[in-house]
Amino acid sequence: MEFDFIVVGAGSAGCALASRLSESGRYSVALLEAGPRDWNPWIHIPVGYFKTMGNPGTDWCYETQPDPNTHNRKHKWPRGRVLGGSSSINGLLYVRGQAEDYDAWRQMGCTGWGWDDVLPIFKRSETWHGDAKDVRGTSGPLQVSPKSLSREIVDHWVQAGVAAGYPYNEDYNSGDQEGVGYFQLTSHNGRRCSSAVAYLKPARGRQNLEIITNAQTTKLILADGRVTGVEFDQKGTRKTVKARREVVLSAGALGTPQIMMLSGIGPGDHLSDHGIETVLDAAELGKNLQDHLQARPVFKTTLPTMNVETNNIVKQGLIAAQYALTRKGPMTMAASLGTAFLKTHDRLETPDIQFHIQPFSADNPADGPHKFSGFTASVCQLRPESMGHMELASANWRDHPHMHPNYLASPVDQECIVRGIQVARRIAEFDPLKSFITQEHAPGEGVAKDDDAAILDWARKTAVTIYHPSGTARMGVDDGAVVDPELKVNGIDGLRIADASIMPRLVSGNTNAPCIMIGEKAADMMLRSAEA
Repeated sequence: MEFDFIVVGAGSAGCALASRLSESGRYSVALLEAGPRDWNPWIHIPVGYFKTMGNPGTDWCYETQPDPNTHNRKHKWPRGRVLGGSSSINGLLYVRGQAEDYDAWRQMGCTGWGWDDVLPIFKRSETWHGDAKDVRGTSGPLQVSPKSLSREIVDHWVQAGVAAGYPYNEDYNSGDQEGVGYFQLTSHNGRRCSSAVAYLKPARGRQNLEIITNAQTTKLILADGRVTGVEFDQKGTRKTVKARREVVLSAGALGTPQIMMLSGIGPGDHLSDHGIETVLDAAELGKNLQDHLQARPVFKTTLPTMNVETNNIVKQGLIAAQYALTRKGPMTMAASLGTAFLKTHDRLETPDIQFHIQPFSADNPADGPHKFSGFTASVCQLRPESMGHMELASANWRDHPHMHPNYLASPVDQECIVRGIQVARRIAEFDPLKSFITQEHAPGEGVAKDDDAAILDWARKTAVTIYHPSGTARMGVDDGAVVDPELKVNGIDGLRIADASIMPRLVSGNTNAPCIMIGEKAADMMLRSAEA
């Protein structure tokens, strides 16, 4: 149980990292995953996120503390607890972010993280199954495809967006996101391509890669200011594994800081409150927590949507048969089909809101779709200013951490979510969409279109996460940064972080693709260091 490198967490970043570190055969790698192998068949069927989110067999099932800015509601935060991590249970949406996101990281002092630096890594990681472009990859492990399914209501929404004056964007992953269009998916031939499928499946025969599942890391092993290994629990048995070179935490924006705090790395006062001896007083660990919050306007329509296409067992059986025979049909559907990256102000240089257009609607997806035919025009603010924090619930590794999202605390965020909802309503007033809408179900007629206060209150009552927590172990060059631009933890040797927690600012879009890029880039840096 001694390896050159130990990677903790087999999620979007961790799978890419472990695969690349072991690729040459020169270094031995242990990859620890708290959850099981990805044997659940719903993981590999694109629409299976309905079955895997909220399932303790594949999801950590986190829940935040009551948030005072959203009527003291607790928010469910699904996070993958299975090989592939959240890439095995997410909505399959492939979004790199805006070029300006990464250039901003570089301007913060994070040399090597500008768009020109990360674009080659995005290209290397993917095989793009759409039209060939210079900005797209052709031979990477991650299979990325154009939309696999069309629905008339979504097509009409995209056309209405153009009619409303917004440009059509064929490829929002080119670096310029602005416009309306369709989501790209981490799937191919009707199957999900998780990070585990992309990176671990071809690597499983390597003698120098050990994949250890059902292994929840309980703490880091430290000696003389250096991390030398990891202690983990596997089905009630305490085990240790040692690292000759480095340990990398890829346990996500919640798991990574929790493991560090349990090991004595974190805000000293907070650790003392839980009886944990402080090894390294990292005051900002757990701070800078950012997430995308989505408001979900819903419209009733005369066109058939998934609400009515799946409302009895016969229809469901036909859909299942279609998928079994052809790998096509509604079971290949991602969480959203249409998208848009738009500006709420002309003064903005880049889009500040993102739409997720879904040919279904529900008050709570767990309760099933509405009885009527409806669609959802979900909108989120791309770069929230409101920041929360996470902290330990106790010194027991079994206890989920406490998350305080602090949604909508900033006046900028409040204005943006209101304007985003108003944009959703405006697009609904243009044909060809308008002719097929019978009623706005939510916010509804009781919330006037020009009543900013009422719109904001509706968002506070109903808006939910869109599953992108990040930033809790931020990268930077200042004294408060948790990691440096090489992803090394400041103040301790032998430890790096590679996951969404290192983002100094949340990227403008979904986080799966950026996390895979972070894992790939971390491997580059570690191999350069090992071979120097």
